Amino acid sequence: MTGTAEPVPLLRGGAGRSYGAAPLPGGPGGPATPRHGRPRVLIAPVTVTPGKPLTPSHLKGLFWVDVMYRATARLADVTYRYSPTTYHPTDQTLGFWEYLDHTLGDTDYSRLSEEEIGELYIGYRADGRRAPVSALRPYLDSIEHHGWVHPSSARVLELWSAQYARLGMHDPGLTAHQPPGMTLDEVLDRLVPLGLCLDMREYGGPVYLDATRFGLPLRQIATARGRPNYLACALRELVPLVPGYDEVVLLYDRELEPDYQLLQRVLSELGPVVRRVPVGRVPIDGRIRSARHGDWRGHSAGELIEALGADHDDPALRLGMRLYFIATLGPGDRQSFRPDLLRQCVIRAGRILASYGDPAEAAAEAGLTGFLERQRGDHTYVDPYRLTSGLLAKHRPAPVHELLPAVFL
Repeated sequence: MTGTAEPVPLLRGGAGRSYGAAPLPGGPGGPATPRHGRPRVLIAPVTVTPGKPLTPSHLKGLFWVDVMYRATARLADVTYRYSPTTYHPTDQTLGFWEYLDHTLGDTDYSRLSEEEIGELYIGYRADGRRAPVSALRPYLDSIEHHGWVHPSSARVLELWSAQYARLGMHDPGLTAHQPPGMTLDEVLDRLVPLGLCLDMREYGGPVYLDATRFGLPLRQIATARGRPNYLACALRELVPLVPGYDEVVLLYDRELEPDYQLLQRVLSELGPVVRRVPVGRVPIDGRIRSARHGDWRGHSAGELIEALGADHDDPALRLGMRLYFIATLGPGDRQSFRPDLLRQCVIRAGRILASYGDPAEAAAEAGLTGFLERQRGDHTYVDPYRLTSGLLAKHRPAPVHELLPAVFL
């Protein structure tokens, strides 16, 4: 999943509605209490930047989110917020676009595969050249004011949308223009009065998130010149949204743990109960490496779909992928990617689906709502690991006739 690269300066008064006057309902801590009948839940996973193929680590996180979203939506009013637009200004995306135009010029990306674009991304990260702010400014202006996306990333997002459809995953708007609801200055206007931000720009210093009274260290989110990092982009998106929800669920990879501890603490002060759900990456041959090094070669999402889809139908592929990336790998990061185990899970999924139409089994099933309720702890969201493992449990059969089409297919 995406890291914490720095973006270029963001303009005050950028695109998107300001929620500066939004009410701050509820209070921090305690269980989520519904204000409008059913509880309102916001699921906000870390966003994958569209410059390379989806890796096994990406797939794990995305399946985790998809099952959580679809299952929780049976029990609550759920919003799945996933906006590539918000993070386009980061260096790892915006800088990549400038690099492509600088080195390749006018290129037709519409026929390239995501693997071919990924190779270009590896070249960008290896190049080490850092474009000046003046070179990036036109790209930023086009993003903020016109919703523009570079043709390379537009192509990747198009391919991802097709993969989401093939794998039965909910598309939260990959190709849609979804600008954050606040500029960075509007975020600071909200947080400074709450004592959660230390803005030293007036004195030539940087901007910090300040949760020291909760025992957390200062975290710089912008330089003295207003150059924000990835965490600042997340705040632009989430600060205006979270007051309208009873529970907010943040899903992220474990390497981002310090930032998400801080993000949880800050967002909790705006009203909702905020939960953190870390999901471990998937090692390749015992090593966890970034996509910038090409760890997707040979097992990108597209390649896995093509290899498994040649021998199995889509329902078996969808269910089997979820059995592997959620139930088999679990929330940790100790198990390396095993194509043989993934294929075994798809085969097992085929057997489950083959017995899916047994009328006697359907009559003996318990209700879906009650089954989903048991997969929650003291939170509103449904735990994907407990749910997927529960699907396989023999001592307490799951209501597969309702559960599979609702959540896993």
